[in-house]
Parts: sequence; structure tokens; C-alpha cells
Amino acid sequence: MFKIGVISDTHIRHAISYARFLDVLDRKVFHDVDMILHAGDLVDQELLYAFKPRIIHAVRGNMDPAAVCFPSRKVLEVEGYKVGLIHGWGPPEDLGPRMAKEFDADELDCLVYGHSHMPDCCRYRGLLLFNPGSATSPRGGFSPSVGLLEFDDTGIRGTILTLEEESLG
Repeated sequence: MFKIGVISDTHIRHAISYARFLDVLDRKVFHDVDMILHAGDLVDQELLYAFKPRIIHAVRGNMDPAAVCFPSRKVLEVEGYKVGLIHGWGPPEDLGPRMAKEFDADELDCLVYGHSHMPDCCRYRGLLLFNPGSATSPRGGFSPSVGLLEFDDTGIRGTILTLEEESLG
């Protein structure tokens, strides 16, 4: 089984000030993942150093400064599956299906996106749409959250992980 930790919309301006939070997130939540995906709005790309030495892929979000030099979209091959990674834009309604259209030619199995700060894990026309929500600034009445994607020969499964203070304490 191949596992990916998924995070988005962290909006961390000074990663060093979040060092303890990131360390605990890495040790307690992402401790056994093979890869990390960040779906944009890092704001400070230094936060990705908290997850080294794992392979990390990130895309640029609408709140990322010009110094954050990531592409706006990516397609990855993971265990024989095609995974798209994008931040997103516009209103939260139908965000996943709208972002899926950006990858029509790529024949994805899973699309990871962010922007809304609201978690989502659903199937849309056979495609797994996955938004981990926001670990630091959730919206829509949701708790802080991240995600986990698991890949094996039976398919891809997504899980939203709510970050309760006691689980990070």
C-alpha cells in the first residue's frame, strides 16, 4: 500500500513560528506516508521542509507570493494511477467538478484540489475528487483537517483527518 499525506490552504506566513505544529503533524499524522501533496496557498514555502525527506509535490495557490515558484497544476503517476494536483479558484460551489474540467485531457483517477478550505472526498464521473480542507484556517463550520490517500491494486481511497487538539497534543 502506498500512502500520501495531503494538505492545503495552510496560509502560513512564517513557517518557523509553526515549527511545533508542523513537527507534531509530521510525527503523529503523516508519520507513515510515502509522499506529501500540498494543494496550494502555502504562503511560506519553507513549511515543506518540515516534511523532508519524503517526496513532496506542491502547486501554487492564489494567495502564494511570486517567490513561491510552483506550477499551477501537476499530473503525477502514483502506483499506476494518474493524480492531478491543483489549487482552484472561484466560489466553493461545484469547485471539484470545475477543477476536474482543467484535466479533461489527462484521464485522471484522482484530483486533489484546495482553495475552499472545506474538506471533500467524493466520486464524480468515476474520478475521486479530494480536498483535504485547511489544517490552519477552516471555513464553513469545518474543523482543521488534512487528508490521506491510500493506493493499492483495488483502487484509491481517500480519508479526511480532522485535527483535534488532543490528537496533536
